[in-house]
Amino acid sequence: MECPEEIACCGQQAYNSGYWDEARSVALKALERFKSAEVVVIASGSCGAMLNVFYPELFRDTPHFSAAQALAKRCFEFSEFLVSKLGVTDLGARFPAKVTFHDGCHGLRELGVHDQPRQLLAKVKGLELVEMKEKVCCGFGGTFAAKFPMISTAMGEVKCSLAQDTGAEYIVSNDSSCLMHIQGVLDRQGKKLKSIHLAEVLAQS
Repeated sequence: MECPEEIACCGQQAYNSGYWDEARSVALKALERFKSAEVVVIASGSCGAMLNVFYPELFRDTPHFSAAQALAKRCFEFSEFLVSKLGVTDLGARFPAKVTFHDGCHGLRELGVHDQPRQLLAKVKGLELVEMKEKVCCGFGGTFAAKFPMISTAMGEVKCSLAQDTGAEYIVSNDSSCLMHIQGVLDRQGKKLKSIHLAEVLAQS
């Protein structure tokens, strides 16, 4: 297994902002670095969607289109890889806490990842999963949070309120950018609820 530190970004920020030429210059580094990888596993639904869904669109009508298509077929979100590709649901983890789960928009809507993280959490010893009443966006959305901070914050507050209502101690997600935004809202509100990545939960024993 390799974790190449030289790849710092997938190019999604530039892509979402309409700067496709700039996004390609960043994405080409990832495309080149991952070309020999048998499988690419990403601990972020947002970045996973960029490689899996949007790279083929970004490189359409370019000499790199076939490489982007090939990479997309080998790219998996973390929980999707464990459950859907490897058939693994029990990692022997123990996390005695009450948690709720946040579905990142890209992971849920672009990759269709929903059941996999829940199947993994169901096998964690001592863990109680309580679902929120609604599935709503946390409001981060990459550059959306910078362009529309007031709307982004309001959406984050709604998400945190729904999480608080579950009585959970932790809000778990498979998207780091969502967790960063959610934790920022919780900290400003002085709440005790903490955010944690799914992989961190599964690493507990």
